[in-house]
Amino acid sequence: MSGKQFKGHEVSCCIKYFIFGFNIIFWLLGVAFLGIGLWAWNEKGVLSNISSITDLGGFDPVWLFLVTGGVMFILGFAGCIGALRENTFLLKFFSVFLGIIFFLELTAGVLAFTFKDWIKDQLNFFINNNIRAYRDDIDLQNLIDFTQEYWDCCGAFGADDWNLNIYFNCTDTNPSREKCGVPFSCCTKDPAEDVINTQCGYDVRAKADIEQKTYIHVKGCVPQFEKWLQDNLTVVAGIFIGVALLQFIYLMSRPVLTQEHTGLFSTAMPVSASEDARSLLELGMIPPAPYSVMMTLFKDVFEVAKFQ
Repeated sequence: MSGKQFKGHEVSCCIKYFIFGFNIIFWLLGVAFLGIGLWAWNEKGVLSNISSITDLGGFDPVWLFLVTGGVMFILGFAGCIGALRENTFLLKFFSVFLGIIFFLELTAGVLAFTFKDWIKDQLNFFINNNIRAYRDDIDLQNLIDFTQEYWDCCGAFGADDWNLNIYFNCTDTNPSREKCGVPFSCCTKDPAEDVINTQCGYDVRAKADIEQKTYIHVKGCVPQFEKWLQDNLTVVAGIFIGVALLQFIYLMSRPVLTQEHTGLFSTAMPVSASEDARSLLELGMIPPAPYSVMMTLFKDVFEVAKFQ
């Protein structure tokens, strides 16, 4: 090896701090989601009585904040430390899971487009299941009220879906004052009224269908959501494409950082060998960037699994 020179490598500051900035935002969002979730549970007394977690019959929206925040916190922390310390394992750990999330998003988009009827049925089942638990949890109640007010809807496919709730059903054995009614969020609003009438839905389903339209929204939330999605398809698609693009840019730049750090043209490689490798890259005999990113990601999966 005498007489051969070696080239050292410096990590690109631009790439390094782009990755760090990406991860610090990711991590801060995770902290925010976790904080909101824990605060909500504290307000409901769940933190002082952990066993109450299993008491809720429907979906607790707090879980969405906690799970999302927990994943973002762990991945963001690993990415921040990996970028600052130039720790290739932490960067690979972050990249593997970000890549998995990226491909899950793509898969979900394709499946949602392909199986639209199945998605609609699942959404109907989800809404009806939570209608049953409407009074069981204040966060769930607020979520349903917000949904019905925002989309001017009532129930999954109509106001009669509220028969599923023990307080609103029309059975003769129901002693509730809300019998044959709907929540106030189903009511049509008078712009001149500043005070919300929480009793506006009482006994409204005991009236004829034509009369109901005067007092409440009769369209279901599933068809209203479909209509909203069609009307705002450009905005929704733009948001998803923007998020996917940020993820893809990161996945493209992360291999560059780790290759510069570990040495794609390694310091243990003679100048002549390094130049040969560059020549192969220029001739196209080394895979182009997107393919390289895919191969790097799969390689990272095996390395992370092997480490564990």
